[in-house]
Amino acid sequence: MVGSAIVRKLHTEGYTNIITRTSSELDLRNQAAVVDFFAQERPEYVFLAAAKVGGIWANNVYRADFLYDNLMIESNIIHSAYQTEVKKLLFLGSSCIYPKMAPQPLKEEYLLSGFLEETNEPYAIAKITGIKLCEAYRTQYGCNFISAMPTNLYGPNDNYDLQGSHVLPALIRKFHEAKINDQPSVEVWGTGSPRREFLHADDLANACFYLMEHYNDALFVNIGTGEDVTIREVAELIKETVGFTGELRWNTEKPDGTPRKLMDVSRLHAMGWKHTTELKDGLERTYQDFLANEVLYIE
Repeated sequence: MVGSAIVRKLHTEGYTNIITRTSSELDLRNQAAVVDFFAQERPEYVFLAAAKVGGIWANNVYRADFLYDNLMIESNIIHSAYQTEVKKLLFLGSSCIYPKMAPQPLKEEYLLSGFLEETNEPYAIAKITGIKLCEAYRTQYGCNFISAMPTNLYGPNDNYDLQGSHVLPALIRKFHEAKINDQPSVEVWGTGSPRREFLHADDLANACFYLMEHYNDALFVNIGTGEDVTIREVAELIKETVGFTGELRWNTEKPDGTPRKLMDVSRLHAMGWKHTTELKDGLERTYQDFLANEVLYIE
């Protein structure tokens, strides 16, 4: 989702010499393969969007995979970028890096100020390591490696697997299938009370391009909308968008996760960047994309 959005943005800006690889073409966990890739292609600028990602269930069940895979991906790429003298690298982390009970909204300086959310601790630790790798290579070797922390994302090419996806794509698929199967209700995990912020992938790509052009400092930057909604509110909005007329059933035996994760985006706003896609419009566009590519997304 993120990589394809960045490629779309680069094409829009007139760039044509864009180097990409799918996970089937290049295993980024394989150090030798990554070293060979960088030695052969010699990229000048790197957007590090690759990661193993998932929702609460996947993060909690595949804890070793989320830690190992993400550590290997970022370590291999960042080190190879240093070795081949990449001009600039942008590492993308996640809002889950912040402590579970950190003050809201989440400011960049809150990193490592408290305990992490238990269910996604391994993923968060991996992403924190990526930030620190960029800082360390900058300090020791003078590399222009920067980091950005996006909030919860959605948009074209999202993961709609019901076990491994994030809350928004999972709900889109649940409501869609309930609608076409004429089901009376849809189950949603938790109480519906946690608050979440959602950013369209195209807005993230715009922000990444902006930072690659204008930002060169060591401190990572939050990317988000600065606005959040409850899970109950977003479920009702998706229900309306999809056109499902049944009931919502809240399974309170399932975890809620962090009570709130609202990003403080004042630093990014002060630089001159702000999102343009509001949640209602973004969901409508995303659902239309899901309908157009349903066979690919749920096969």
